[in-house]
Formats: sequence, structure tokens, C-alpha cells
Amino acid sequence: VAVPCFCFRRRSSLAENRPLSLLRLSCFCRRQRFGCAASDSYLFHSLDAVAAAAFAYFSSRKVRERGKMEYFEIGNGVQMPALGFGTWTLRGEEGRRCIREALEVGYRLLDTARMYENEDVVGQALRDSGLPREEVFLTTKLWEPSNSYQKAKADIDRSLKTLGTDYVDLLLLHEPYPESEEMYRAMEEALRAGKARAIGVSNFNQEEYDRLAERCSIRPAVNQVESHVYYPRLTLQKDLAARGTRMQSWAPFTEGRRDVFHEPVLVEIGAAHGKTAAQTALRYLVQNGIAVIPKSAHRERMEENFSIFDFALTGEEMARIGQLTDGVSLFGWP
Repeated sequence: VAVPCFCFRRRSSLAENRPLSLLRLSCFCRRQRFGCAASDSYLFHSLDAVAAAAFAYFSSRKVRERGKMEYFEIGNGVQMPALGFGTWTLRGEEGRRCIREALEVGYRLLDTARMYENEDVVGQALRDSGLPREEVFLTTKLWEPSNSYQKAKADIDRSLKTLGTDYVDLLLLHEPYPESEEMYRAMEEALRAGKARAIGVSNFNQEEYDRLAERCSIRPAVNQVESHVYYPRLTLQKDLAARGTRMQSWAPFTEGRRDVFHEPVLVEIGAAHGKTAAQTALRYLVQNGIAVIPKSAHRERMEENFSIFDFALTGEEMARIGQLTDGVSLFGWP
């Protein structure tokens, strides 16, 4: 096994007795390293920068070791990870730690929103990770306080500033509002200006989606909705797919409203693959073409949720899980 060996050299002489503020990192490896040749050197301005670079390197190794991520195309050639990491309720230093751990585990989609009041934490965790910006798919959302064209336009810029980036990969309208059309128009402009790579909606039912789709000039790339084994909404998913819109689930584990982790059918099917009920529930949605964004503050759960791309459910197993469907929203969405 090739192990990177790091050699640090101070630029200032020892006699100058100055703080160690500028380090040169030389990487000596026989095999793959930070994408450099063995003789290459990298200049870092602090030990934190060195730690971030090492974090990014080993994080990339872990992604390769756990298997290849699956992706869904969402328009304009944009590839969205089928599995992402939800950040609702993750704030402060603890939130920053959780998000950084998720990136270390291998997640490459972070889902946030202005409503969550944690865009700053998400942006900082991404910078802490040392991962290149283009390797992480960032989603954020506009909500009710942005309820006009001008407010939406201004709040898009505020979100970018808070996140510390000049673009997001996906910009969503968080819910249907009376002002949805003019808010969405500001989002279309953001897309054309390069401030977003794709735009879409969240929590829009069939009728609400149809109404917006008829009036907008750029069809939503994504509709992020409640979806889980008890309420997968496959009819909505099929209609969206036929019109070029990807469905994404924001509550794949029902947020505790049903005991999905001990559902007998999921436990039994999962055991046949050496997987848990949680992994089976996520795999069911992904195999139905539905992207998922589970959330957890616990690293072992993050790792468990991430490990769903090394098995596939059979047609019979998919049908059995489909029988769990009762067609009722657990959150009161129409």
C-alpha cells in the first residue's frame, strides 16, 4: 500500500523566530496522490490548509472504496447524485461537524435552504473539507419571504454570498406560493446568468406543477417532495419523468412518523442482500428513479445510508415493497 509522506519546510529561517505561517508540502507517493507527480510541491498558508488537502485526498479514496455513486441527469447535461445529504436542523458547530463528516463519508450532494438558516454552516463545512467546489452538488431553496420577483432576485444573491460560492447546482422554489410565477422568473434569470446550473420546485403536487409548467419558460428540472415506501408517489414520478423533471425525496425515512427501520418486509428483503431496512428503503426509491436526501447526525448512519449502490432489488422484491404503499401523506401535503 502506497502511503503519502508529507515533508514540511519553513520558508523563514529558524533564526528569524517567526510563526510558522507558510508551509510547503511535498508529496512523495508511488501511486495516486493529490493528482500530482511525486516531485510536485504544493504551497499552503496554514496547517488548516494542509489538513483540508489531506482530508480531501483520503475522502476521495473512501468514495472509491465504497463503490460508484449513481447519478441522474436533470437537464442541460447536469448530473445530480442519486443520493444526497439533508441538512435540515443542522446548525452551528455541531452542524458543521456533521456536514464535514458526511463529505468525508463520500456524500457529494448537500441540500440546504434559506428556511433552514444554515447556508453559512453548509458553505463553511464545504470550504473546511478542501474538496473542489465542482465536486460537490449544492442545492438551496427560496421560500415565502422572497415572495416577489425583486425579493427573489435579491435573495438568490444573498444565498450565494452566505454559501460563499458564485453558483449553486440546483435552485428550488421551496413551496407553492401565490407569487410562485414571478419568483420562478427570477430563478430563470439566475439560471441564464450562471448563478444556478439547474432550477426546480419543491412540494408541488400534480396540479401545482402543471400550472407552473404551463406558464414558465424553463421547465423545472427537479420536484423535491415527500416520498417514502409508504407514500412513494410513483404516479407523480412517472408523469414528471415523462416531462423531463426528476423527482427527489426529502423524507425517505418518514422523519420518524413510521417505524421504517423495523418494517418486517424491509428487514427480510434487506437481510437477503446483507443490508438493513434503511438501505432497502433507499434502494427501492432509487430504483424507481427517485433521488433521495436522507439526513443523520450520526456517522455510522451516514455510512449505512451511503452504502446502497452495491446491490439491486429484484422485480419480485420491488413488488413486495410496493405493497406497503397506502397513498397517504404523513405530513399533510395535498
